[in-house]
Amino acid sequence: MSNQKSVFLETHNINNRAGGLGTFNYELIKGLSELNFDEMKLTLNATDIQALENEFGKKFNYHKYTSLSRLKFFRTRKKYDLWHSVNQNTKVEPHKCQKYLLTIHDVNFTEEVSADTNHKRNKLFLEKLNQATAITYISEFSKKQTHQYFNVPNVPEYVIHNGNPITKLVDTSSYIPNVPVDKPFFYTIGDFIERKNYGSIINMMKLIKDYNLIISGNNDKKYGEEIKKLIVNNGLSNQVFLTGKVTDEGKQFFMKNCTAFLFPSIREGFGLPPIEAMSFGKPVFLSDKTSLPEIGGNEAYYWTNFDPEYMKNGLFDGLNSFENNRNENELLLKKRAAIFDWKIAAAEYLKIYKNILF
Repeated sequence: MSNQKSVFLETHNINNRAGGLGTFNYELIKGLSELNFDEMKLTLNATDIQALENEFGKKFNYHKYTSLSRLKFFRTRKKYDLWHSVNQNTKVEPHKCQKYLLTIHDVNFTEEVSADTNHKRNKLFLEKLNQATAITYISEFSKKQTHQYFNVPNVPEYVIHNGNPITKLVDTSSYIPNVPVDKPFFYTIGDFIERKNYGSIINMMKLIKDYNLIISGNNDKKYGEEIKKLIVNNGLSNQVFLTGKVTDEGKQFFMKNCTAFLFPSIREGFGLPPIEAMSFGKPVFLSDKTSLPEIGGNEAYYWTNFDPEYMKNGLFDGLNSFENNRNENELLLKKRAAIFDWKIAAAEYLKIYKNILF
């Protein structure tokens, strides 16, 4: 079909599957791969084209990402009918652009770096914002946050919730964890960055005797070192354990076997791990900040502050109420997780491509 419209998906973050953006890119692509879009040709941008081609074959076209393409002079000159910037941080931009779709996960940089519109980071974002033909947000919160800090152009705006990354259950029976699991444990997973607020649950663990806490994620950055110190200084080395990065099998093993999933993050554009934990019917304890109430709904338990005594009491009150009606509560949590579906999300993005192009 010669009148096929061309869409470029700026997905080079797919390389980092351990982070939220990498997961988003991969799951969006996987969701799209199951849909029919004959009237469009979708091109994916990635370093490792071969891996994508092996998985998705001729369903997509592929463009090899190089870090040079972040520089203005080396931007891709090929014309696409639509450019989809799948996150607000990417420095890869089109040389010339007919239509531009921007997906915003969060504008946390306004709170963590600078809110000054002349700051380099904000200027970069404003450039994207001002060329957008349409904007999608991954949560009502990220939409609200963007409007709070920026003059958003008068273009169509959509909120599309992410799906649950756990689409198939892995057999974890032969998984051998690298941390002790002989005691009941609480679990959490994510990047080791300050906004994840792991310090709060470690301080809480000083007041809890019969449980361990296990934290997964790449912990070799600065915040990881701080957390390791905090564990040692509090004498919690035989109670709080860091696994480092884990495989899907590992993640599912810990989620399936934990007593509860803890997620005290103070800034979250969306927050996928709580959904994953809910799909195992596990009670989830979240901070009531930013997008998390949107994710957990009435099925989750919330902390409104991070005083260790208060957090501990909230945790055990929640666990008691969960146990009082365990079967029904598990069912409600699984139902809640099921409303977040990548196939549905991908279909919504596809619909927006069509709205823009046809």
